[in-house]
Amino acid sequence: MTDVIAEPAGPGVTAELEPRLAEHRRELTGYCYRMLGSAFDAEDAVQDTMVRAWRSLDRLEGSGALRSWLYRIATNVCLDALDGRKRRALPVDLSVEPSAPVEASLSRVLPDGAWVEPALDRQVLPSGGDPADVAVQRESVRLAFVAALQHLPPRQRAVLILRDVLRWKADEVAALLGTTTAAVNSALQRARATLSGMQAADVRPASDLREEHADLLARYLDAFERYDIDAFVALLAEDAVQDMPPFAMWLRSAVDIGTWMLGPGIECRGSRLLPVSLNGNPGFAQWRASGPDGGYRPWALQALEICGGRIVRITSFLDTRLFLLFGLPDTPPDR
Repeated sequence: MTDVIAEPAGPGVTAELEPRLAEHRRELTGYCYRMLGSAFDAEDAVQDTMVRAWRSLDRLEGSGALRSWLYRIATNVCLDALDGRKRRALPVDLSVEPSAPVEASLSRVLPDGAWVEPALDRQVLPSGGDPADVAVQRESVRLAFVAALQHLPPRQRAVLILRDVLRWKADEVAALLGTTTAAVNSALQRARATLSGMQAADVRPASDLREEHADLLARYLDAFERYDIDAFVALLAEDAVQDMPPFAMWLRSAVDIGTWMLGPGIECRGSRLLPVSLNGNPGFAQWRASGPDGGYRPWALQALEICGGRIVRITSFLDTRLFLLFGLPDTPPDR
């Protein structure tokens, strides 16, 4: 097994290269995202994979081998990127105890690369296919599940994603990783046991993005933009969690979240929201008012989780580079 960079492919190969590689970009981005826990790192890994593929595509034998060959390169890129790197986690896993809903909640900032980043559904999930497979893939990009994956050693992580999420056969994974089928089965068993021990399978199920939550999401958008915190809190589960990377803060209760929104979060009053789909769940892009002139500026990506008709988690990612990565405008679009 090798993905050694060779000389660029010849002109005849180059003419057909781009569409052949492009059709695999989304699924490769989803794979690299699950491996790395970062949308930015996944984008870099896929770009690196495509460059290596372009430089040696003329050595590929058989058009049917392209997909597995790309996954081999992407896996090596991800394993190299993970070598010696600390695992990413959710803010709640990086703090000893909840922050109080006071100004001190913004006093501690997490180190760069510490938290799992969000991913836009249309960049990491298939646009169609078997509904059962699509459901599995949606579950596998949820923030809690991606964070759980980061607990696995990198090769176990690759095995579990390839076998349980992408439905590869054991012998196919063995060929990709340059190992034996028995070793793959053993790694998969250990990976499943680790996730089971973390009770990853018991995490509340991902919400349905269709009609059953349309009213709840509309009320959320309306309450947030009017900054009606009583109405906002009424949409939350009693034990709802809020966190906000890069800050280490996290809150656990609708009451504390409401208090925080009227305290340190008060500057979000006057914001505009746009619905987006993040990590298999609903979410919103948030632009905050930038001054008396009525302008707006990118502020956060809000990833929501819904269970039992209530919002159970709000994770607001304040990295505004995500707006560019996800193709979102600098100002909120007109309604």
